[in-house]
Amino acid sequence: MGLTLLFGVFALGLIAGAPVAFALGLAAVACFAYEGLPLFVAFQRMMSGVSTFSLLAIPFFIFSGELMLHGGIARRLVTLAAAAVGSVRGGLGTVNVASSMLFGGISGSAVADTSALGSILMPVMKEKGYDADYAVNVTVTSSIAGIVIPPSHNMILFAVAAGGGISVSNLFLAGVMPGILMCLCLMAAAYWVAVRRGYPAETFPGWRALALSFADSLPGLMTAVIIVGGVLSGVLTVTESGAFGALYALVVTGVVYRELTWTAFRAAVVSAVRTTALVMVLVGCASAFAYMLALYRVPEQLTDLLMGISQNPIVILLMLNLILLALGMVMDMAALILICTPIFLPVATGIGMDSIQFGIMMMMNLGLGLCTPPVGACLFVGCVIGGIRIEQAVRTIFPFYVAVFAALMLVTYVPAISLGLPSLLLE
Repeated sequence: MGLTLLFGVFALGLIAGAPVAFALGLAAVACFAYEGLPLFVAFQRMMSGVSTFSLLAIPFFIFSGELMLHGGIARRLVTLAAAAVGSVRGGLGTVNVASSMLFGGISGSAVADTSALGSILMPVMKEKGYDADYAVNVTVTSSIAGIVIPPSHNMILFAVAAGGGISVSNLFLAGVMPGILMCLCLMAAAYWVAVRRGYPAETFPGWRALALSFADSLPGLMTAVIIVGGVLSGVLTVTESGAFGALYALVVTGVVYRELTWTAFRAAVVSAVRTTALVMVLVGCASAFAYMLALYRVPEQLTDLLMGISQNPIVILLMLNLILLALGMVMDMAALILICTPIFLPVATGIGMDSIQFGIMMMMNLGLGLCTPPVGACLFVGCVIGGIRIEQAVRTIFPFYVAVFAALMLVTYVPAISLGLPSLLLE
């Protein structure tokens, strides 16, 4: 009865239009009252959820991404990608994916990736004769790179939701190869669609232009080197690395590139504060919700249920993927990380999957949800920028879904893709 009440109040909250964080908090408080537990314990759980030192890195990562979005880094990365890979057939599609791989690896945000690169590339693609749905589909699906390629604040949320014991450094390293693999699959899909539609290739600007583009974008690229390198070297903690990264991004956009105006700076601060507040409220409410999940032994019950269907690890992992994909279609990513990690992680580790590999699998799964209606935030943003209806984009997005899903299956069933780099560099 208590478990029914927990999920029932949560579902009613979502149906009523309440924010996910409030729905989680109300469901947790209702169950605390039903079980006769002191309500102050629920609020203690909420406060303990946000009183984690590693969470301090999240506002720094978010602020860094906002500064890059408003300070000219995205435009320079697009120029670099165009010079490097624009000469292939349907070159601007490949440029789009390559730009997402570069910018996403710096900003760590899929929505920021879609907004920044979409605003730059979509008008150019349509001007060059590319269909609007193709421009939107490439931009939206490639934005998942911002979640998988480090640094990613979603990986910090996963480490916190897992209850500690998971190294953020390992997570960062583990995301590199899956992120590159996914982008290569998307480039193949973009090329295939471009050939079928007869899109043109761009002219290679020459090695000198490529070198100049690289030199111009190098200060921006160094942001990721500082953030990730500081963590992996052990010189800086995740939080300290995020702070240095934000400070460096401020210097690059304001002093080196001189494109960060006072208006843009204010917009970056306001957006970062708003996003951080939403994340922290969500973390606190999800912590109380997770406490009730543990009290009702939901992970153990789910493990028994899946093992009752099949004891084959391959089948169980496929079921976990399908469940996460379905949930990602109807809920926000951050909320799902905080809710699903305590439930599904014990199931995955129980059949022999490493917790780091599961984390990367979850990032890719829920990232795909950002590109899928009805709640796909990146899809909504991309369609608004591209000036088309969501139905029009979804009708032709299937090849790109297949590309991401193929990469997801490889990451799920080939541990070396995600675990090879951490074991090589951190042993």
